[in-house]
Amino acid sequence: LSWGNMFARSTLFAQKVAQPLNRTVFTSAAKESARSVSPVVFAVLGAAAATGIAYVSSPVSASDGPLLAPGTYPWNHKNMFTAFDHMAIRRGFLVYREVCSACHSLRHVYWRHLVNVVGTEEEVKEWASEYIYEGGPDGDGEMFDRPGALTDRMPLAYPNDDAARAGNGGALPPELSLIKKARPGGEDYIFSLLTGYRDAPHGVVVREGLHYNPYFPGSAIGMAQALFDDMVEYEDGTEASISQMAKDVTTFLCWTAEPEHDERKRTGW
Repeated sequence: LSWGNMFARSTLFAQKVAQPLNRTVFTSAAKESARSVSPVVFAVLGAAAATGIAYVSSPVSASDGPLLAPGTYPWNHKNMFTAFDHMAIRRGFLVYREVCSACHSLRHVYWRHLVNVVGTEEEVKEWASEYIYEGGPDGDGEMFDRPGALTDRMPLAYPNDDAARAGNGGALPPELSLIKKARPGGEDYIFSLLTGYRDAPHGVVVREGLHYNPYFPGSAIGMAQALFDDMVEYEDGTEASISQMAKDVTTFLCWTAEPEHDERKRTGW
């Protein structure tokens, strides 16, 4: 489909759904290994998808509300012969580190995995050293604090699931390193969810502590909107719009789920 047709179909879908129902600062060292899809395209399609709202004439719970299917977006890495956009991975790591890491962990990602993907070895060593890990035992059998190293796993947001639930009103923030594989729709779902927050439609009651998002099952999600315009500063001058940050962090999470992606394509798989 042409871009014009894709936009027209997204807009038409959003208009149909909206009708009433009768039932009423890093130093760049990463090289860009693939052409970046224009952030304007994601902004336009994201805005078009975000207009899809279903109205009902009598109050219903958000758990009974409609679930919108995520849009289909033109991810460059989904082409058979293209690699990940590594500048997007780098920007997405910044978004994860500055925003998402407060609640979500990357349990299967170690600092060494970021080397020559997100940054140089020297950069990744510096990032790791900003976190404190338990070392030891020393000669006296005592444990001690030490700066992080490449061999360490990226720090967990919470020490255990109980602590995570206690810090999030009983909701357990999902581990993100494999989230792209764990959710139907993959990257399209993640991007749609991150850009899909809006006020609940007339007549839809959202329970206290939840937030309306028609892309989440039941349309009510415990996670509040996380991304807002200009909440991070990109080193390459890219505008940090909501859709741009959502695109970048989604690309980063695609890489954490499939770190072998580029090499696999080089070998023809």
